[in-house]
Amino acid sequence: MEFFINLSPVMQALLATIFTWFVTAVGSSMVIFFKTVNKTLLDLMLGFAAGVMIAASFWSLLNPAIEMSNGSWVPAVVGFLVGGAFLRGADLIIPHLHKVGSYEDKEGVTSKLPRSTLMVFAITLHNFPEGLAVGVAFGAAGLGLHSATLTGAIALAIGIGIQNFPEGAAVSIPLRIEGISRWRSFMWGQFSGMVEPIAGVIGATIVLTSQAILPYALSFAAGAMIYVVAEEVIPEAHSSGKSDIATIGVIIGFALMMALDVALG
Repeated sequence: MEFFINLSPVMQALLATIFTWFVTAVGSSMVIFFKTVNKTLLDLMLGFAAGVMIAASFWSLLNPAIEMSNGSWVPAVVGFLVGGAFLRGADLIIPHLHKVGSYEDKEGVTSKLPRSTLMVFAITLHNFPEGLAVGVAFGAAGLGLHSATLTGAIALAIGIGIQNFPEGAAVSIPLRIEGISRWRSFMWGQFSGMVEPIAGVIGATIVLTSQAILPYALSFAAGAMIYVVAEEVIPEAHSSGKSDIATIGVIIGFALMMALDVALG
């Protein structure tokens, strides 16, 4: 632990997001053992992931942003809206495929890429704000501010890592159902989390360049994550019609992330 504490914030963010990527790979590896997954279990896991992301958006990102702004709502609101707008813009540009139950929706510029590739692009796009959030948190902790602590950043990384497990499985197992081999499904699934270390380093570096943008950066990451939850995770969790199971998952995920952040942060 002392070794980790003595590292620069950028290196801490890199190692933390490598951990979240690793957990994505562990989740993706489930495809090696199972060709399908129980839909009720998947709904519960996706709801859990949504709960973690919602709690992390407030406890680890928005609340510190408000505290750093001396109670002003402006940086938190502006950053939050810009974060959501950024993800919407990426949705319009990057070709990808949303699959909610039996319904499929292609977004981004017109592309002839295979369906499997477009599905992976969708998850990869939505993993970016998670890595960014972890990077921004470690960058904020590196500035030595009271409202942003190293233990809080670690709690966020742990929470994001935990919810990456069902996300990894949610990528690789549908690819296997599409007829892709177990190994390729696993490789594509873990690849979807590869963007997180890149985003983590970017987030930490940006924050360390200017303390003035920190509240905006924290709320930007929160807005991007909430956009992902509202557009992708919760609709998919409810797609089978068992909304009560998904809702229970949201409550459990939120409670766990809140406990982690309060206990460690």
